Amino acid sequence: MVVRSLDGVEPTIAESAYVDETAVVIGDVTVEADASVWPNVTLRGDSGAIVLREGSNVQDNAVCHEGTEIGPYVTVGHTAIVHAATVEERAMVGMGSVVLDDAVVGERALVAAGAVVTEGTEVPPNTLVAGTPARVVKEVEDSPWAQAGDHYVERARRHAEHSRRID
Repeated sequence: MVVRSLDGVEPTIAESAYVDETAVVIGDVTVEADASVWPNVTLRGDSGAIVLREGSNVQDNAVCHEGTEIGPYVTVGHTAIVHAATVEERAMVGMGSVVLDDAVVGERALVAAGAVVTEGTEVPPNTLVAGTPARVVKEVEDSPWAQAGDHYVERARRHAEHSRRID
């Protein structure tokens, strides 16, 4: 993994967090306990803090930048971008979607794959949003996706304990 300080600010990574060796973590970034950062993820905290709360996961090729908070047990899907936004507890940001500045994705909300949550949008808790720009499609209760964070805590432990580099 590439972990770099910037302007004297070093990333903070909990001992129980999993950060893949191909991830890039720069500057004002906090990765809390049991959070996971998967291959080719970029967390660039050069223009504001990035916080990945306990048990959250940011999946392959995703990017978080500038003043982003990823709540507890959140899943940020493959190739998603979260830029200067907040994603609240147990929400999911789908693959290839984009969440822009000052947007808030509410608790247990789902952002569909490929959706674009525009600046300042507030996604209500327990809803599915889709489209460009993202709009509420329906309310969701007890979505199995809200448990994806738990699954990724276990998956990260497996990778940390049992994967090895082959040269």
